[in-house]
Amino acid sequence: MNSYFLCGIGGSGMLPLALILQSRGHQIAGSDRAHDQGRTPDKFDWLQKHGINLSPQDGSGPTASTTALVVSGAVEETVPDVQKARALGLPIVTRAQLLSQLNNEALTSICIGGTSGKSTTTGMVGYLLHEFEENPTVMNGGIFRNYSADNPYCTALTGRPELFVSEVDESDGSIALYRPSVAVVTNISLDHKSLDELKQLFGDFLAKSPAAVINADDAHVRAIASRCRGRVISFGLDFPAARLTAENITLRSFGSESTIVDRVTGDRFKLSLQVPGRHNIANALAALAVILALGLNMDKACLLLGGFTGIKRRFELVGQTTNNITIIDDFGHNPDKIAATLSALKAFPGRLLVMFQPHGFGPLRLMRKELVDSFANYLSGQDMLLMPEPYYAGGTVDRSVSSQHIVADLKARGVNAAVYADRASITAPLIAAAQPGDRLIIMGARDDTLSDYARDLLNRLSIAA
Repeated sequence: MNSYFLCGIGGSGMLPLALILQSRGHQIAGSDRAHDQGRTPDKFDWLQKHGINLSPQDGSGPTASTTALVVSGAVEETVPDVQKARALGLPIVTRAQLLSQLNNEALTSICIGGTSGKSTTTGMVGYLLHEFEENPTVMNGGIFRNYSADNPYCTALTGRPELFVSEVDESDGSIALYRPSVAVVTNISLDHKSLDELKQLFGDFLAKSPAAVINADDAHVRAIASRCRGRVISFGLDFPAARLTAENITLRSFGSESTIVDRVTGDRFKLSLQVPGRHNIANALAALAVILALGLNMDKACLLLGGFTGIKRRFELVGQTTNNITIIDDFGHNPDKIAATLSALKAFPGRLLVMFQPHGFGPLRLMRKELVDSFANYLSGQDMLLMPEPYYAGGTVDRSVSSQHIVADLKARGVNAAVYADRASITAPLIAAAQPGDRLIIMGARDDTLSDYARDLLNRLSIAA
């Protein structure tokens, strides 16, 4: 048994790793600046009740008996826990290094990457394998809504070490550490790196895998598909040569109906989803392609997938007031994710009031034009966009591009947009603007308290109604 100390243990990538390690008999402790600041206390109370000891992030946690200090991508060298580990001569490993080691040791590993859709696709694959009673270990960046009643922070399924399903991240380049049995690429678009860098990373990822699942609708993905050294299964809604596709699509507000077609065998399967939009049909095709690659029953998989209720904060319905105002909590933060959510919403009537909190100053600099395009392409004259300044988790940061720049760009394109000093300042104008039939979307990443904000907004609107 090893003793791991996780610095940043409350993060969306660190918490599931802690649960997986604990399930394998290791002793787990950790720290988190959010815990020290009193943010999301319920999460940290839950961790402690489940046998994970928490310390202040002041260097008091790591000890000479600690096997290794595990750090998240957001942890700086100056953090006292890191300095203490250096002083004690402890090994320091990143979350991605340890996770990739567990993944690469598995007999069968399914690694799911892509700029957008990977958390939902990972959730679908993990859900299907769990319901097939394959008992997978699953590492995801989002919470499984299907299993959150027993574990409100269920970002991991702690199953057999031999079958490992993991969401993998290109933003920090750590996707290069993984050697999958089945590599999945959902799409490639601008996010944290340039397109050339992304194509190189995803191409190298495919080159390590004996089997690949690729989105044939994405020209960037098609361009690197030949780098896979083995079997390739393609999926797509629009590309005519994709093996798996969907026909007879009927979209519902929070779901869809379609017919899945295997163009190689001619097989056809009915699929009913409880998650909305064409983008989630594409995610389902990716998950079903993995099932095909593993040789499991497709008819059963399509039936089971109808029970998948989604991932927390991925177009999640928070609630609806008595006067028909709907609150939606969404992880959208890059241009593709934002466009997918807004496109799904625009398929149905109702004004959109969007509160978008950027997840950092860096992404605004990199994606300024593309973010503006995503909002300008989908928000019409009666819609509203309200933005606070970006979420800030600490450390040094270049603030040369802020929310004010995005709002100015959007106003120049005729979008009804406004910027506020902070999120709290948005609540009153958002409530004042809301009318029956409106959809209010709370959008952004990294900040766990966005969900609290969405629930509080629903409560305030319900009282007002």
